[in-house]
Amino acid sequence: MVWRKQPKLVALTPVHLDVIGDGPRIVLVHGSVAFGLEAWAAQRPLAERFTLVVVTRSGYPPNPPLERIDFEDQADELAGVLERCDHLVGHSYGGVVSLLAAARRPEALASLAVIEPPAFGVAPEDPAVQRFVDAFRGGYPHDPAGYLQFFLPLVGATMRVPERLPPTLEAGARAAVAERFPSEAEIPFEALRRGPFPKLVVSGGHHAAFDAVCDVLERELDADRAVVPGGGHSVPRTGDPFNRVLTGFVERRGPARGQTPARD
Repeated sequence: MVWRKQPKLVALTPVHLDVIGDGPRIVLVHGSVAFGLEAWAAQRPLAERFTLVVVTRSGYPPNPPLERIDFEDQADELAGVLERCDHLVGHSYGGVVSLLAAARRPEALASLAVIEPPAFGVAPEDPAVQRFVDAFRGGYPHDPAGYLQFFLPLVGATMRVPERLPPTLEAGARAAVAERFPSEAEIPFEALRRGPFPKLVVSGGHHAAFDAVCDVLERELDADRAVVPGGGHSVPRTGDPFNRVLTGFVERRGPARGQTPARD
């Protein structure tokens, strides 16, 4: 199966899209550092049943680099990608962007799934959240290698930072440094609750700060909840365990109330 581009969508938005497969559309939005096809490599088998629309957020290659990456701007960009009856899936920083975009385009979605979004502003009193936020407030390296050595252990990643960064890893780290801190995001709970689409919140069961955020999202959005251990914060990289959770949710829930699938 060959990845293909959709020029119609690319022309309307300043983000890079890769599209594979045929069937209901699942729009995949990556987190920090890892991006695009690499971030969602373990979801490639889903293209046998779905059209996967892999979004590379602005500021990440092959998009032009940005001095400042803002989740609000990216939510506007993502809203321009969405089509009727899309299943929107956002991981980490992409989960924050997806929550904001879903509130902008609730009529477009068949479902919304977010995976450990660092929306720490929804649980400011939680001790684990406070420790996470304080680690950033205390200052951190801005060079790519130094940032990765700071960031990856903080989110529970076990990846070893190589002495010489591959170009894609260096580019991803530079983009991550440019990102506005996601705790500043104001999650529009009321608008999301009004949206007729079902919601799913997924965590990896490895980090108390992410668990606290997911607990709030589950409660405030009346969302389904799943825990997929084994990948730390990189839940999608577990492959089949996560894919089963996602496809089970998508197929069980189907189009949102009042929606009919888009037709050519």
